Amino acid sequence: MTDMTMTEPAKSTIAPNAPSKSDAAKPATGSKTPAKPNVEMVTLDQLAREMKMPPRDARMLLRLAAKQTRQYPNLGKEHIARQPWQWEPGSKALAEAKKALTTPVES
Repeated sequence: MTDMTMTEPAKSTIAPNAPSKSDAAKPATGSKTPAKPNVEMVTLDQLAREMKMPPRDARMLLRLAAKQTRQYPNLGKEHIARQPWQWEPGSKALAEAKKALTTPVES
């Protein structure tokens, strides 16, 4: 017969209240300076109201304009696919969006 011995589970060497390695990598929550300051963005809805047009039409025109990289180089670069249209106030892309919504569409 084989002698079966019972073993106790290994005890953790980490103290119960000691921070784990993953906690050490996290930044302190008391930090008051964010990595990127919160900037109020100009949304498509705000821009469409300013241009006195429906947001759906504005979105369609912006999609067409974003494909014209020579005429509107910043508009396509700053927009992320499947994300809402929004711009930082005073940005070049916002100026190009306004220009795209005011110029007549060529057929």
